[in-house]
Amino acid sequence: MHSKFKIVAPDQGLAAALQHKIDQKTKPLGALGQLEGVAKRLGLIQQRLDPQLSQPQMLVFAGDHGAAKAGVSAFPQDVTWQMVENFLAGGAAINVFARQNGMELAVIDAGVAHDFGKRDGLIDAKVARGTANYLEQPAMSSEQCAVAMSRGAEIIRWLAAKGVNVVGFGEMGIGNTAAASLITHCLTGTPLADCIGRGTGLDDAGLVRKQGLLEKALARYRAAGGKDEPMAVLAEFGGFEIAMMAGAMLAAAEARMVLLIDGFIVGSAALTAARLVPALAEYCIFCHRSAEPGHAAQLAALGADPLLDLGLRLGEGTGAALAYPLVKAAANFLKEMASFESAGVAEKS
Repeated sequence: MHSKFKIVAPDQGLAAALQHKIDQKTKPLGALGQLEGVAKRLGLIQQRLDPQLSQPQMLVFAGDHGAAKAGVSAFPQDVTWQMVENFLAGGAAINVFARQNGMELAVIDAGVAHDFGKRDGLIDAKVARGTANYLEQPAMSSEQCAVAMSRGAEIIRWLAAKGVNVVGFGEMGIGNTAAASLITHCLTGTPLADCIGRGTGLDDAGLVRKQGLLEKALARYRAAGGKDEPMAVLAEFGGFEIAMMAGAMLAAAEARMVLLIDGFIVGSAALTAARLVPALAEYCIFCHRSAEPGHAAQLAALGADPLLDLGLRLGEGTGAALAYPLVKAAANFLKEMASFESAGVAEKS
């Protein structure tokens, strides 16, 4: 599947010129901290000294997980479709933050166990009504996984044709922190227990139950000869929303878009995509550090230093939407801030 994507790392030939432009702004060297790194990354992605962010788009991918009915989440599975309705009505946190920051929002039904019909703001890309229960069998077939990735890529190519060049990724799916924990363990080698958190708010007993269930799922996969190969792991434990995001990210990097990566579940898609094509990570802005413990393993594996650390663990793409003004600030200081020469300000002697 990933061989269909032609992704090359951004040409570093412009790196010195970008760094010089950043360093000549009217400020001490490095005084804008992480924003300077973001500005340089934007310039390298777009191969220009004045990067432009056009038609910012938030995408929320929704899917159900067969394992949710086994008790890996504090919430019932019906919350997935109910929250999609909330997104469509404009009432969720991601709606508020996207509106505030001038980002268009679309919701993608990647595999919700519910029929929504034709709705404004909803893209129907449903692969099936939820994945299978990975405690008993693979969550999806390799064919279903490939279909999910391909549909994610199609959505991005449609947006690229409209002139979108910055995409924020979000998700909704009861049980998807459990899927992300298993993916993170398999692709980073981090002990499974260190990848598992409380998700939607499990109490201590619920957390112990979740750990036991995920250990059982992993043992079944290992007994069947399961390998830590990205596509195999994604099909075994992923959700349709995670697979669709992975395909969308690969297509976005191919189109030289700026990818705004949210937290733990979006991170599991980014990790999978970057394991398939390592250059993908160079198109990503990692937006926040999730309170879910497994996120630290993802960030370390991807060499990422996220922009925000607010204790967020909501998902939906909220961290990506909250970070977008900082990404805009990075682009704007690079384009608009005076240099020492243009401002007539003396440099450090």
